Amino acid sequence: MPEGPEIRRAADQIADVLVGQTIDTVRFGLPRLRHQARKLKGHSVIDVETRGKALLTHFDHGLSIYSHNQLYGVWRTVKGHKLPKTNRSLRLLLQTSTHSAILYSASDISVWPTEELAQHPFLQKIGPDIMDTSLEWRDIERRLMEPRFASKALSTLFLDQAFLAGNGNYLRSEILFDARLHPALKPAQLSRGERGRLARSTLAIARRSYDTAGITLAPSLSNSLKRQGQSRSWRRFYVFGRDEYPCYACGTLIQREEVGSRRLYLCRNCQPQRD
Repeated sequence: MPEGPEIRRAADQIADVLVGQTIDTVRFGLPRLRHQARKLKGHSVIDVETRGKALLTHFDHGLSIYSHNQLYGVWRTVKGHKLPKTNRSLRLLLQTSTHSAILYSASDISVWPTEELAQHPFLQKIGPDIMDTSLEWRDIERRLMEPRFASKALSTLFLDQAFLAGNGNYLRSEILFDARLHPALKPAQLSRGERGRLARSTLAIARRSYDTAGITLAPSLSNSLKRQGQSRSWRRFYVFGRDEYPCYACGTLIQREEVGSRRLYLCRNCQPQRD
């Protein structure tokens, strides 16, 4: 499933071709939504927003399209009206006079009055968007100590969309490694300095992934590995997907664990467990 940085990059691409433009063609692939097309055709898109892993396309007359990629959804933007060849199912097509934005394979799509979006069952439960540029590390530090979050293991908390929306599996492993914290620890067990370090790592890793289209390594390390001939897939992450390969910091072999049926990676030397 795409995580916050990927959804934000998709939103940016969609905004580049739709914002400020009149939508000439609207097509929904799901039969239950087809009657909504006439409500949107001929109106302009004024903003494309993300809230965690949800994407909101806002129109000038007070309606918005809510979409969530779920596991298999993917957005594509193309110049012109010729659609890409694909075996995926078209779920939403928005076309201007010059471009097309297409959502494939997702099924969690709905049309809402913009002013009522706060009542959406998903949106009303999630926390701050991890990609929100106004989010500061102190905001995250404070949330770590809220009673509903303070006693949760970090491995669980960093997938909880009520804590931070847009966090996901690869970000969880990378953030906890960058903060040098074992996944079993709870916020209540951390010192103030450790909470601050974790909060800073959360923003740094997520924003770096956004800036680099998915690379969480420090630029100096990623560039060094590139000069050594490493492929992009092997210079993306510190620990995620690197089980049984040496840690870039200490050489200890990275370990994989299953936590709640989701894979998690860590370095047991850099992220020691506590009694």
